[in-house]
Amino acid sequence: MVKALLCDMDGTLLDSNDLHAECWQRCLETFGIHVTAGEVKRQIGKGGDQMLPVFVDKARLAEIEEPLNACKKKLWNAEYMDKVAPFPQARELMEAIADAGIRIAMASSAGKEELDQYLNIVGIAGLIDKKTTSDDAEKSKPEPDIFLAALGKLGLPPEQTIALGDTPWDAQSAGRAGVRTIGVESGGWAAEDLRQAGCIEVYRDASDMLSRLKESKLIK
Repeated sequence: MVKALLCDMDGTLLDSNDLHAECWQRCLETFGIHVTAGEVKRQIGKGGDQMLPVFVDKARLAEIEEPLNACKKKLWNAEYMDKVAPFPQARELMEAIADAGIRIAMASSAGKEELDQYLNIVGIAGLIDKKTTSDDAEKSKPEPDIFLAALGKLGLPPEQTIALGDTPWDAQSAGRAGVRTIGVESGGWAAEDLRQAGCIEVYRDASDMLSRLKESKLIK
């Protein structure tokens, strides 16, 4: 029996992956690192500690990682946070899951302050039982730290939980923690990519999952 959902935020409940990709691309450009927003988007879902080494060699990253992260945070708050919106029926999906008696823990690569803002945007702050962020993990997704921390906060074994995410990095991270993952395509990844990464079910988006929730392994 599933007792808790370990839920991702960006790309899963919030339409934000394209915004994050553009923001990171602009910051990388500032440091003379030329990549497209599309290339960055394929890495969204990872935390900066896992994403930046894809684009910056180790020696240079040691010098610019801190100012790069500062650039991302400043630019995001100044120009992008106000553009973030929830996917249709994201709140209703979380309400239905909570009404089914399933605890909800956020398992996000965002920082604590950022996640709290996101919860308010979706309107689900009062539905969340536990929150795990990048502040709780030594390494971000696709390493298992965030999901292991969420399991610890819930006090549940992995087999009594299911993760919900939108990228292969979510599925890989959860899988390394022993947690099964349900995927949604709303973050920009195809269903086949998500299944290959380990997702046991894939839905188009939050609205699609809500319409078929009673069929889901989360409820059954």
